Amino acid sequence: MTSTVKYALVTGASSGIGWHLSTELAKRGYSIIAVSNQKEELHKLRSELEAVYQVTVHTIDTDLAHVDAANELFNYCDRNRLEVEVLVNNAGMLVFGEVVDVEHERAAAILQLHITTPALLSRIFGKKMKERRHGYILNVSSISAVMPYPTISYYGPSKTFLRSFTRALRTELKPFNVHVTCLLPGATATSLYNNFDVNVALALRTGVMKRPESVAHSGVNALFKKRSECIPGTMNKLVVWLFPFVPSFLIHWINLLRKPN
Repeated sequence: MTSTVKYALVTGASSGIGWHLSTELAKRGYSIIAVSNQKEELHKLRSELEAVYQVTVHTIDTDLAHVDAANELFNYCDRNRLEVEVLVNNAGMLVFGEVVDVEHERAAAILQLHITTPALLSRIFGKKMKERRHGYILNVSSISAVMPYPTISYYGPSKTFLRSFTRALRTELKPFNVHVTCLLPGATATSLYNNFDVNVALALRTGVMKRPESVAHSGVNALFKKRSECIPGTMNKLVVWLFPFVPSFLIHWINLLRKPN
């Protein structure tokens, strides 16, 4: 017998945008399958969501950069008869550095996390949604998808893949009442910036950064309004429109300036 409980699977659910995406979905009555490699934070999320919203929260402590992560998540849901109505591919990591200087393990991890795992999760769960003729998929890309610039050579282009993949997947699944949306946040006040010298408070005051709860609210609203993309914030919309027109010689010049003589 199919369960009447509505489930949303959220990757990277234990912090930042993922935490608030989980909260937004719980507000809408979804029980949550929260996935991350931060065990203690997952337990905090479960306690909060179950207490405040009276939903069921399953937590899965796993490394989504693992090569078989997508199959393992699907098998967990299948074994426990959890029918995923909403899939949110949110897990991410920030890697700064030129291509040849990034450690092999970190390069492999970000590519698996941003490209392979979300694509395979979309394939596996999207197939079930197509069979049921109902479902939602939210893929979290970034405005850096339009910025294939030095030092974010793994981050930006991997987010470009996710944006393009989402567009193609949306077209394929729309006739089957499965709705796919791409969320493209700009700089957001999350733990991604903990290891970098960034004045988060100033960035929030000036509008350079947005709060994760605001980004999550915009993304979930866009998903259920069946929009193709969501770019939270006027400044971020301008960035996505303007940056593709920045000439390559200017990028080359800026890159030379940042390097020591």
